[in-house]
Amino acid sequence: MDKIIIQISSGRGPVECCRVVTCIKEKMLAQSSKAGYGTELLEETAGPVNGTHYSVTLQLQGRDLESFIREWRGTIKWIAQSPYRKNHKRKNWFAGVAIFGVQELPQWNERDVKFETCRASGPGGQNVNKVESAVRGMHIPSGIQVLAMDSRSQLQNKKLCLERLRAKVMAWQMEQLVQEQQCRWQLHNILERGNEVKIITEIL
Repeated sequence: MDKIIIQISSGRGPVECCRVVTCIKEKMLAQSSKAGYGTELLEETAGPVNGTHYSVTLQLQGRDLESFIREWRGTIKWIAQSPYRKNHKRKNWFAGVAIFGVQELPQWNERDVKFETCRASGPGGQNVNKVESAVRGMHIPSGIQVLAMDSRSQLQNKKLCLERLRAKVMAWQMEQLVQEQQCRWQLHNILERGNEVKIITEIL
């Protein structure tokens, strides 16, 4: 199964372009549903008028997505009378569609963790300090470390260390994806007029 991220943007266009973004989203959702693709709305920024969006981000999952990508990736020209300015002469409105492959989160693997034991510090009595019951775990790919010394049992501390390290690594991985997505959002302000890949003539 392939997975892609789709970003639809008005590119700082007028309210009519924001309406085009919403209409494109609806068309994509209908098309993907008919094709049996799985879709998920990741994020959307509402436009200045109800029923409009500055931008929409979708995730699409399915097989043979190449034809869908070729159809939609690029500048979309929508030809229609403005629903907001009845006497406006302009009838060509534009929105941009950027499509990216999804970077899958690496699978958690305990083999990527290196453990070492050490003496627990602080309160706990002589039995704690004489035995190396504390456990430090390091996730080698990211360099993230966690120290667990809650228990006098080295085995229990290792289990706690692993649980906490896994949670911390997963949070770090998600942060990387968020940063990547924020970089992509900068493309929303770059929208090429002309050279459209798709022309739609419908009422907005």
